[in-house]
Amino acid sequence: MSGTERSSEGLDLRRRRILFRSWHRGMRETDLLLGRFADAHVADLSEAELDGFEALMEAPDDRLYKWLVGTEAAPADFDTALFRRVLAFHQLRATS
Repeated sequence: MSGTERSSEGLDLRRRRILFRSWHRGMRETDLLLGRFADAHVADLSEAELDGFEALMEAPDDRLYKWLVGTEAAPADFDTALFRRVLAFHQLRATS
């Protein structure tokens, strides 16, 4: 089961791959964090933001998870506007 709540219908190939990959990383906790963000925003991300999201998905799951939950600071090369957008998305979900 992927967990995605969004259909890939209507998405271009790159966005379909990103959506799939964000839900199939290997560590379920990270899948939930990246996958939910991708469900909500993959269709609206600019090409530069897609580049940033793909770069973020290259980080090792255990490190990425620590950065996203705040138990470890993200290194400068990952602490981007898109990373902060992912963080804000989950903080907003947690307070809603």
